[in-house]
Formats: sequence, C-alpha cells, structure tokens
Amino acid sequence: MLGRIHSLESFGTVDGPGIRFVVFLQGCPLRCLYCHNPDTWDPKQTGKYVLSPEELLTEVLRYKSFIAKGGVTITGGEPLLQPEFLNEFFSLCKENGIHTALDTSGAIFTEAVQKVFDIVDLVLLDVKSIDADQHKKLTGVRIDNTLQSLNYLEEKNKPTWVRHVIVPGWTDDDLLLKRTADYLAPYRCIEKVELLPYHDMGARKYEQLGMEYRLENTSPLSKERLENARNIFRNVGLQVL
Repeated sequence: MLGRIHSLESFGTVDGPGIRFVVFLQGCPLRCLYCHNPDTWDPKQTGKYVLSPEELLTEVLRYKSFIAKGGVTITGGEPLLQPEFLNEFFSLCKENGIHTALDTSGAIFTEAVQKVFDIVDLVLLDVKSIDADQHKKLTGVRIDNTLQSLNYLEEKNKPTWVRHVIVPGWTDDDLLLKRTADYLAPYRCIEKVELLPYHDMGARKYEQLGMEYRLENTSPLSKERLENARNIFRNVGLQVL
C-alpha cells in the first residue's frame, strides 16, 4: 500500500497540540474559493513522495524527540481520499506511542473513513459554512457528509477541534456566525473551535499555476471582525482558539 504525499513538514505548530510532523496528502474533491494549496487538488498526481505506511513512519521517527509532546498530523488536500493508507499509518503510530491527528473537511463519509475516525486520536474538522447553499458555492460540494462526520465523532466521543475560516462577504456575517455557533454548541466531542481569518497569501500560487483566483478582490479579515466572531462563539460556551 502506497500513499500519495504532496509534501512533508517536520516542525508544525498550528495543526494540533504541541510540535507536530505534518503530512500533506495529494488529492481533494473540494474546490474551496480560498484554498491556498490548489496544487494538492488533482488526485491523479502522485505528489512529491510515494511512500508506504512503514516508510512514512521511518521518516517520522527521525523527529520523534522533537514531537514527543506533540505528534503527527495528516492533512491535505483531503486525506480521507486515502483512508486505507491512513488507517495503516495511524496504527503504526499508535504502536510507537505517537499522538495522531487528522485534518479533514469530513466531505467523505464511508465505512473505511469511520475506521480512520475510530483509530485517530484527534480530528481537526473543517466546517466551511453551516449554510448548505453557501457551503456548496464556497466549496463545490454538499455539506451533508461533513455533518454526518461530526455526528459520528459525537457518537464515538472522539476529541474534535472545529476549524472555521471567516471570509469577508461570505462567512463573516453576524447572523451566520451565531447560527454556526448555536449549531456546534451542543456537541460534547468539540473541545475547541479555531476561528481562522481569511487571508490572500495563496493568490500568488494561483498566478504561478495559471489559475483564476476567484476571491481576488476580497480583503483579509480585520482583527476587529475576528474578535467579534470569537465573542459570538464564546457567548454560547464554546472554547475558542
């Protein structure tokens, strides 16, 4: 079994607790308007690395002393396009006492995905928009599987951090933010909500790839609007990063 890997980062600090070894897998079914890694979209590309779970673990173990209080995070692209690889790799990590995290949109929900959710230690679930119509316009896919994934994580009491990007003109709307916070508040599995301000740092990559950046005229989110969103989520009892 081989994993198609876009890139590796040996010293990540924003993808889960502690210092983490971050693996970016190749392929994604979403086409988020603000995606800053469009070069990960095509699942037919092999990526920079093609490794077996054992080979990837060998690479991780080179940094075991650095990530001892952190762990490994698999992100993408959408890593759940390769669930069998994830399941095998996470099993190896557990055997070696390495904490595991999965960063996913939850856009794929199958029996194989459920097995990944069962074995991973922490899920970083990206909720793009709680509004079904906006979600489809923003990502190109329906929200149904993301909500199914969240319900499954709740059923299994799996530690979950929700990530939500606040985009001016899209998700930066007080009524929609309150609706999102109200939806998430009852879930006991959600330990934290990470509210991420939209930025346009990925626009240059689109230019380099000869692709249109559809949020070209969207300004980065202000500090004031980010704090406003944080307060909305805190007011319903959610812990906010």
